[in-house]
Amino acid sequence: MSTSATPTSPAPTSPAAGHDLRQQLPQVILATIASMTGFWAWMSIAPLQKTYATSMGLSEGQIAIMLAMPVLVGSLGRILVGALTDRYGGRTMFATILLLAAPAVILVSVAGEMKSYPLLLAAGFYLGIAGTVFAIGIPFSSAWYEPEKRGLANGIFGMGMCGTAVAALVTPRLAKGSLGYAGTHYAIAGVLVVMAAVVWFLMKESPAWDRQVNPIIPRITAALKLGITWQMCFLYAIVFGGFVAFSTFLPKYLTTVYPTEVDVIGAGNRMAMFVLAAVVARPFGGTLADKFGARIISAIAFVGIIVTAAIVSFQPPEGIVTGVTFLLMAASLGLGQGSIFGWVPRVAPKDKVGAVSGTVAAAGGLGGYFPPLLMAATYNPETRSYAFGLWALVITAALGLVLTLLLKGRRTTA
Repeated sequence: MSTSATPTSPAPTSPAAGHDLRQQLPQVILATIASMTGFWAWMSIAPLQKTYATSMGLSEGQIAIMLAMPVLVGSLGRILVGALTDRYGGRTMFATILLLAAPAVILVSVAGEMKSYPLLLAAGFYLGIAGTVFAIGIPFSSAWYEPEKRGLANGIFGMGMCGTAVAALVTPRLAKGSLGYAGTHYAIAGVLVVMAAVVWFLMKESPAWDRQVNPIIPRITAALKLGITWQMCFLYAIVFGGFVAFSTFLPKYLTTVYPTEVDVIGAGNRMAMFVLAAVVARPFGGTLADKFGARIISAIAFVGIIVTAAIVSFQPPEGIVTGVTFLLMAASLGLGQGSIFGWVPRVAPKDKVGAVSGTVAAAGGLGGYFPPLLMAATYNPETRSYAFGLWALVITAALGLVLTLLLKGRRTTA
C-alpha cells in the first residue's frame, strides 16, 4: 500500500490554542461513560449466546452471524455518525444514539422470549446503532485537547470499551438473577435513557470546536480520497477488529476448545478480563504515542499480537499459559488502539476529523465482523481447533507491522 498520500508537513496551529479548556477532563470522562453505556448495549447479545444457541438450536454458522450482525451495523454506521458529529457536535449525537439504542435492546429481549432467530438477527441489526458511539467521542475528545495530548485524550475516551466487560460480567448474572432475562434488557434500556439525559444536561462542546456546515456526503467522499485514511483504516481494523472479534467470540472459543475446563460463567469472566486488559492498555498506547511517536508504539503492539496469536494457535493446555497469553494479546490490541487512534486527529484535516475518524472507526468495527465468521467456517470439530483463523490473524498483523514500519519520518504529524 502506497504511503505517498500521507501528509509530511507539520500539523497546523492548534485550534485549541487561546481557548479555556479547563473542563477538558470531566467532559472526556463523561463521553467515556456514555460510550461505555453504548458498548454495554452493543455487546448485550454475546454474553447470552449459549442461551440463544440452546433455545433455538443454532449451528456454528448461525451463532457467528448472530454475533457479527451488531458489529457490522455498528461499524458501517460510524462513517455517517462521525460526519454528523462534525456538524451537530458530541452532545447532540451521544444523546440521540443512546436514545435510539434503547428500543433495540427491548427488541432483542422480545426475540429471545419468542425464540425467533430471524427476529433476533433483525434486532441485532438495529442494536448495531449503539456501537456507533465510538465515532462520536473521537472528534469530541480531540477538540478538548492540544494536538500533542490527543493520544491521551483518545486513550481515555477509548476506555469506554469496558462496556464490553460490563456486558460480559453483569448481563448473564442479571439474567440468571432476580431481574430475569426480560428484566435485564429493560434495565439496560433504562440505563441508556438515563445516560442520554445526563449527556444532554451536562455535556458541553469544546470552545475550540468548529461546527462544519459543509454537505456531509462530500466530506465523507473527501475523507475517503485521503491516503492516510486508508492506511489508518487498515491498521486500526487489525487492532480494534481483533479486540471486537475476541470480545464477542472468546466465550464461544473457550467453551468449545476447553469444554471440561471452562464453563459459561468462567468464559464470561475471562472475556471480561480480556476486555479490561485492552481497556487499561489503550490510554498507555495513546500517552506513549504522544511521547515516542505512534509508529514505534504501534509496531510494538503488532509484534505482541503476532506472538500471542501464534501461541494460542497451538492450543496449549488450559491454565496459566492460556490465561496470560490472552491477557497479553488484549494488552497488545489495546496498546495499538491507543497509538493508532492518537495518530488520526493529527493527520486528518481539521474540517474532516469526524469524517476520517468515523471511517477509521468503521474499519475497526468491520475488522471484528469477519473473524468470527472465519473462525466458524474453518473450525475443525475433530481437534476442536480454530488454528486457521488464528494464523490468519498472525499474517494480517505481520502485514500491519510492515505498513507501520513503512510510515517512517512522520513524527511531526504522528
